[in-house]
Order: sequence, then structure tokens, then C-alpha cells
Amino acid sequence: MEYQLTADLIPADGTPDLDPLQRHGVAALLDERLDLLAGIEGPDGVEVEPLDHRVAVHPGGAVITWLVDAPALSFAEDAARHVLGEMLEQTELLPGWTVGRCEVIASDDDLEAALGAPADDADDEDVDPGELTDEEIDALRAELLRSAPTLAAFGPEAFGHRADDPDCPVSAEAAALVAGAFVQGMEILTDELFADVQELDDAEASASEVEALSVLNQLPQRYADHYGPLFAKQFLVVSAILGHRLAQPTWTPPLCTAEALALHVLKSEAGVQLHLANLLDELPMKEILAAFDRHAFADMDHERLYELPSEAGEDDIDLLGTPGLDFDEWFLPRGHGVLHPYLAVEQPLE
Repeated sequence: MEYQLTADLIPADGTPDLDPLQRHGVAALLDERLDLLAGIEGPDGVEVEPLDHRVAVHPGGAVITWLVDAPALSFAEDAARHVLGEMLEQTELLPGWTVGRCEVIASDDDLEAALGAPADDADDEDVDPGELTDEEIDALRAELLRSAPTLAAFGPEAFGHRADDPDCPVSAEAAALVAGAFVQGMEILTDELFADVQELDDAEASASEVEALSVLNQLPQRYADHYGPLFAKQFLVVSAILGHRLAQPTWTPPLCTAEALALHVLKSEAGVQLHLANLLDELPMKEILAAFDRHAFADMDHERLYELPSEAGEDDIDLLGTPGLDFDEWFLPRGHGVLHPYLAVEQPLE
């Protein structure tokens, strides 16, 4: 089971507030140390696998948001606290630093239930991201704002902000926070896709036979039998193309159905980041996502792939009558040419 946890790292008593340069150094140091962790062994010898992490440093310390794979919630918390404590003891540049709160704030099932629902159900969100302090929330939001400029393809108007309308429900800061969440979500999506590729390669199986997947299990499940290692690698290539295009100053709608699905999944990943920063209840997400869909997609045909098969069975996919929605057309460009040579490799459909 995957768990998202938050840990507070607290400087030694009497340490003055960290200035901007010190905060930058602490963030780089912690990020480097966490990158070196290939696995975590808890106090009882239980192994926990670190999947992804994010470091946010504020004047009074640091907040680590960590995604780990553990047998149970208690093992995730105990192992994380244990390894963070040891890491601080061995870090000479952080003398006297200690681990404060270290607790799971959501499991993968929690986040899927919270963010897998349609946007119209956003008001029903009831997953508690944890009791974050004001400083922790400020640090997470500052990190989102710092990330926002990387999303060069979309300006504030793509998220519903209208600078000439004083009554616009979406402020410029709200648009920037969501843009930053997309950037951070893209980083996580990429890491998780690498992990999905490895899982399927090791299992030599399809997504329907492997449970420990993070991205492919967010694609239309009627085709899970077809999501094998080759598909996962091709979808990773598409997501890399998408990430590159999002960092460019101009935007054209998704170049193929697979890219539309990657952007669909990215919206959910961005929602997770906003959720962790306690922003979902503050932001007018319904208006923001509606504006984004209008700006980002040429149409929403890809969402029809999530519909359950009718009684006639899965073979009635041809009845959708929309080019590009048949599974064997997902990587075909909406135009001429080939998006990437690797995407021209045919998928086995057995």
C-alpha cells in the first residue's frame, strides 16, 4: 500500500530563523540525502520503499512530504521517523535538528477516492490532509508559486483568471498556485510512470494482473489487459512529450489520444498537490478546471473511454464513432507524420 506522509524537521533550540540562502541550502541538502535512499528499514526490520519526496523549507524548519510503499500505515510512520532521525544524526551541517510530527496524511486509496470523482463532486471532498501548521502550509504554497512559471504553455487566463474583471472568482494567485501544482504533478507523474514500467517489465504482465501501479491504473480500466510493458514505455514517451510542450510558450491541444489521457491524469496529480497544501477548499476548483479544459483540449472525447462497457460488451467500442478512440489509434498523431519513432511500434492486442 502506498502512503503519503508529512514530517517536520525542527532546528536546534535557539537557532535563529533561516534566511533565504540558508533555506535554499537546507532544501538542497535534504533533497540530496533523500535521493540516496533506495530503501528504508524500520526499527523492527520491516522494509519500506520510498517512491517520491518533496522538501519545503520555511524560516522555522523544513517539511518533507513523502510517498512510500509500506505493508501498513504504522510501519510507514515508524520507518520514516526512524530513518529521518538517523539521517539528521549523520548530517553534520544540521547539528541538533530533530524530527517532529511524522504521520501519514493519506493512503493511495484515500487519494483515489478523493480525486477520482468528477469535478462536480469536488464539494464532497472529505479526506483530511492532516493538521498542518500555518508555516507548513505557507511553505507548501510558496513552493507551488515558485514552480508556476515553468508552466509556460498556460497563462492565468487558462485557469479562469480575468485581469479586467474585478469580480472574477479566480485570482491571479489562485491561477499561479494551480499552475505550480501542474508542474509538481508532472514531476511525480514521470517518476511514477518509470516505476510502472519497471513493475510491468518485472512481472512480464499487463496492468490487469499487477496491483502496484500508480499511473496506468488511472487510465480507462476497460483496456487494462492491453497495458503491458510496451504500452507503459510508449505512454512514458507521450508524457515526456507533454511535459516538454507544457514548458513551451505556446500550446496546441493534445497531439494524440494518449496525450489527452496523460493530461487527464496530470489534472488528478495536480489535485493531489493542491490537496496536500490544504487548497482544495479555498480555490474555486470547478471554475478553474472548466476553464482549463476549454483552453487545453480541443474536445473531451477521451473522457468517453472511461464509460463502462454496455451490455453488448467491450467490442462495441467502434460505436463511439470518433477517430482516435480505438485502442490501436491512441498513439496516432492528430495530423500527419509521427510524434516519436518509438510510438510507431505496434501494440500487441492479445
